[in-house]
Amino acid sequence: MELGTYLFLCTIGRTIIPSFSKQFNGGCQIANLFFLFLLAFVIVPDYHKPGKGRIETMNTLFADALRNMRTKKGLTQIQLANRLFVNKATVSKWESGSRLPDAAMISRLASVLEVDVGELLSTTFERDESPTIIIVDDNNAILSYNLLILKEVLPSATITGFNWPQEAIEYAKGNRTNLAILDIELGTLSGLELCHTLLEINPSTNIVYLTAYPDYAIDAWDTEACGFMVKPLTPENVRRQLKKLRHPLSKGGTDQ
Repeated sequence: MELGTYLFLCTIGRTIIPSFSKQFNGGCQIANLFFLFLLAFVIVPDYHKPGKGRIETMNTLFADALRNMRTKKGLTQIQLANRLFVNKATVSKWESGSRLPDAAMISRLASVLEVDVGELLSTTFERDESPTIIIVDDNNAILSYNLLILKEVLPSATITGFNWPQEAIEYAKGNRTNLAILDIELGTLSGLELCHTLLEINPSTNIVYLTAYPDYAIDAWDTEACGFMVKPLTPENVRRQLKKLRHPLSKGGTDQ
């Protein structure tokens, strides 16, 4: 199902159906059943189609949405698990992206988090439209040039550049980051150390190193990064690395 179709159905479900069902008892249950129908029979099967890593992307996006909603609610994984009558390992798997809850559990999650099912699902889909990318380099001229290259290849993405690692860390704490492109020599904190910090904030962040020194390659592969590029950055190298990401970006983020 295309995103536009999904959002159109969500609009029906969240406006027309609840409004119509006010004439009867249990209007909220009718609206929720509508969304469960979408999830069980329309949305989830579509995301299980082979190719292009769509199911992996869906898992990752849902994991991030659930983690953010749980945190805003002030719940730990154990507390959420207790309210859902599941074990902590189940919640952990949802938030790591290794498993998706079924339709019935989606409804229970929405109830515990005090959001409707449509909000929980639409948050996941909305975030699939515009990848968030950061690039960190302490050289202003190189950073400006690299931003132009990235915007050429990823015109729909939100791309932000930083000179200082701490700025990137603060940004990543408040913004789900899909891809981080890191220079390795950054002064006070190396790109290798920054990689570890960003992955602690969000394990689903793709880390790609960009350096003028190929000798760093061995050290780079000892981290959890999924790519390595040698300066200068080129559109071809960026496109090549995008195909190798551990957590694929949405198709809409690129110019292809």
